[in-house]
Formats: sequence, structure tokens, C-alpha cells
Amino acid sequence: MTLNSTLNTPQLLQENTTTLDALSQQKLSLERIGQKSTESLLIDADFIVYKSCAAAETEIDWSDDTILVTSNFNDAYTATIRELTKIRDQFGAFAPLILFFSDSKNFRKDILPEYKGHRNRKKPCGYKRVINRLKTEFDVIILPQLEADDAMGVYATQNPGNIIVSPDKDMRQIPGKLYNLDKVFTVSPEEGAAWHLTQSMAGDSTDGYSGVPGIGVKRAEALFTKNGCSWQTVLDAFLDKGLTEEDALTNARLARILTIDDYDTESKTPKLWTPASSYKVNYGTGSKDESN
Repeated sequence: MTLNSTLNTPQLLQENTTTLDALSQQKLSLERIGQKSTESLLIDADFIVYKSCAAAETEIDWSDDTILVTSNFNDAYTATIRELTKIRDQFGAFAPLILFFSDSKNFRKDILPEYKGHRNRKKPCGYKRVINRLKTEFDVIILPQLEADDAMGVYATQNPGNIIVSPDKDMRQIPGKLYNLDKVFTVSPEEGAAWHLTQSMAGDSTDGYSGVPGIGVKRAEALFTKNGCSWQTVLDAFLDKGLTEEDALTNARLARILTIDDYDTESKTPKLWTPASSYKVNYGTGSKDESN
């Protein structure tokens, strides 16, 4: 079964029959960044809606130990559309938008309960309502147990030729075009695989998991240049610091942005990444070995 057939269900992909006038009627300049009209923009909309809803909140201090937080839904929704329009305005020929959101359940919590634990704050007022409204105006994809990053990775690798729109550095793992809100660049399969190994070794403090002590991105890249960009290099770095192979594998699974190969479309569950001992990337040469 392909993901496309799986997504043709109301809870995963709503058929887009209408679009907002603010977007559908806008005359966008052709080929502003050089993409074709057939390319869809795969947008990480989580951060856009969060930011827009947070900006629409107002605190009312009753001066008796009570602070009331209110929100203007119209302001939140208008701000969301404004941000989407700004993104689309960078691209020509009425590029279609597909919005991705994270599911309420995150499979990484089963790997590491503390994952993103420092981010467990309440969503701003109106967050769910804005998403529900967007579902009536746009194609919206939410895949069970996955973050928006993973859902984009799964969709993009099954439907190549589209453009991922996200400021998140994690998306440098997914082959294809990436617009990071600054520029569009192309990620090769080799670059994506190498970046995954780099993040596995360096960790990601913003997501709540640490890497090998004393090793950041630059040090990890230097080790790959010296010893080869391989799983063995990652594993050796962990073992040299008194950590275990299980520690290394946990990091790699947390760091991994899922592709269609990492997702079971029948059961709608992720497949945890498990490398062969010979897993390696010919770093910087344009070829890789991912045999399992």
C-alpha cells in the first residue's frame, strides 16, 4: 500500500475543495525562486500556528492573584494566513500548499520519556481551533505518532519533487529541495545520511537529548573526515567516552527524521532505525552504502 492511498482518509488528508481568497486569488510572480508550478510546498505549519496564536493572546491582570488569558481568534487566524502567504509569495505559479502538523502522540517519547520534556508547556489559546479551520481550507496531513518533521519526511520521500519548507535544521536529513525561510537548496541523499549521523553523535539540546560529551557538530564532522562517515565512527565516539552501543542507537533513533522506508503505512507506525555494522556514507563523494 502506498502512502497516498493511506492518506485519502478524512483524518489524515482533507480534500482541498476551496482555498482562502488571500492565497488563491493572489497573483504571484512566476518562477521567483526557479521552481516549477507542479511542485507543492510541504510546510511545517506547527511553528507558524503556534507563533500566530501566541501573538494573539492578551493577559488581563485582576490584581487579586488572578490573571486571565484571552485570545482573538480572528487575529490568530489572520496572522497564520499572512505567514503562509509570505511563504507562498516567494514561489511562482500558484504553488499548492500542504500543511503538516504533529500528532498528539510522539513515538520518540517511547524511546526516551524525557524527549522534549522541557517543552511541555500549554499550547497558546486558539491553537486547535486554528488548525481545525485550516483543515477546511487546505490539505492538512497529520500522521499517527509522528511529528510534523517526520510526516514531511515520509511524504517527501514517497512523492519526490516537492519543496520542504521548514527552518528546522533536522530537515537537512531529507533528500530533495529545502526552503529554510532564507534560501532554497538541494539536499543530496549522501548529505542527508551524513547529517543524520552527525546529529546522532552531537545530540540536540533543543530536543532534550545530549550527544557524546565534548563533541558538537564541528567535532563530529572532523571525526567523519578523519575516520570515515560511518556508524562505526559514531559508535566508537560513544564507546570512547564510556557510553554504550545502546546509548548510540537511542540517539540515532531520536535524531532520525523518518522517510517512507521508516514508516509502515499498513499499521501506521514508525520502524525504528537499525543500521548494519557496515553502514557508511562516502562523505562528500556523492555515494553511500546503506545495506542492512
